Amino acid sequence: MRIIPAIDIIDGKCVRLTKGDYATKKTYNENPLEVAKEFEANGIKYLHLVDLDGARSNNIVNYKVLREIASKTSLKVDFGGGVKSDNDIRIAFENGAAQVTGGSIAVQKPKMFLHWLATYGADKIILGADSHNRKIATHGWQQQSELDVVDFIADYERKGVKYIICTDISKDGMLQGTSNKLYTEILQKTNVKLIASGGVSSIDDLIAVQKIGCEGAIIGKAIYEGKIQLNELRPLIDRALG
Repeated sequence: MRIIPAIDIIDGKCVRLTKGDYATKKTYNENPLEVAKEFEANGIKYLHLVDLDGARSNNIVNYKVLREIASKTSLKVDFGGGVKSDNDIRIAFENGAAQVTGGSIAVQKPKMFLHWLATYGADKIILGADSHNRKIATHGWQQQSELDVVDFIADYERKGVKYIICTDISKDGMLQGTSNKLYTEILQKTNVKLIASGGVSSIDDLIAVQKIGCEGAIIGKAIYEGKIQLNELRPLIDRALG
């Protein structure tokens, strides 16, 4: 299972939210590149970079942070937040994204999302399936649809999607464990490469989602709050690489 730390960006700074609520913003570092380099120094190979300003607006905002991290580290960056047009996705890839995550766009403009899938390939495009009470949320989690998360994922799998990042918003930033029941259901009903996100609080949580069959796990606040030390992740990283 891939270990994927997260860096969330507001105003060019590394922040974390709780349950996606922008009012809960906490700044951890004013230089995201420093954080990325620390991840790299501890054997991390992958990074989940989220443009929270972009998620609330109509386009990518923090692409310069993406470019700096992608050009000055060896991390393979999956980038999300504000990717809502052909121009946005071009900017993301031109600035070094290895993969791009589309969430709101897959709900609002499915034809565009499927065009990206056909243009860039299933290895480059990740479906963001973020939900609250099983309903897909959009616009930086500020709006909620009536789409069931499992049905949403299964439908897009039939259309060629391979990678899924699934966040249970009620778990995000809470440090109270992952949404294992939901992930189990998704993996029973589909064959996607599922990346768990939200609620990781300990190494035990990572081992649990690995046993379920998740392809990757995103870790955010647990690292920033010292619940998980980067050196604790090394055995899991080495096992994934080995």
